[in-house]
Amino acid sequence: MGRKEIEALLASPDKTTWIGHRDHILLFLTLQTGLRLSELINLNRASLVLEQPAHVRCVGKGRKGRTTPLTKPAVRILKTCLLMLPNMEEDILFPTIRGTRLSADSVQYLVKKHTATACIQCPPLKQKHVTPHVFRHTAAMELLNAGVDTKVIAMWLGHESIQTTEVYMHAHMALKEAALAKVTPFNKHSALHYDPDDKLLNFLTNL
Repeated sequence: MGRKEIEALLASPDKTTWIGHRDHILLFLTLQTGLRLSELINLNRASLVLEQPAHVRCVGKGRKGRTTPLTKPAVRILKTCLLMLPNMEEDILFPTIRGTRLSADSVQYLVKKHTATACIQCPPLKQKHVTPHVFRHTAAMELLNAGVDTKVIAMWLGHESIQTTEVYMHAHMALKEAALAKVTPFNKHSALHYDPDDKLLNFLTNL
């Protein structure tokens, strides 16, 4: 999907309701992080770290943990929208009205619904089959178009295993943040700025 299509889709949820805020978070988070549908629906509120360095933690294929950084606009949106979600007993990021987790079918339905709404403002979307997996491809293409190396994109999407030592995890997080800095946020015209220190640069050079 192109930027106009992304913007139209993100504007489609009715944010006068808490469900609209929930859907907006879901769409924005998926488009920025490229999380798999299974990873997305299993997120808890505790999966989000909104203090610097802001990131989301998920459990991917093979029960392997993965950490993905969040843009400053994403953090602002998440902080605002999370306040609109009802307090429920279960720590679920994307709850249903009953307080249970959204199912994969439910997410596919809401993506279809919001795509239909977005088509009113962006007719070219009618020619595309938009699914949660397309969001994952869109996130990858945003990185690729920004000149990010394919190996970093593979790591970002969880296609490569990540070692669990603290130093190696920090190095991977720095690479991901540097990759994210090359991508213009959906609602901004300028990219984030990331300045690794000399120690980190030397470490990355020798990986």
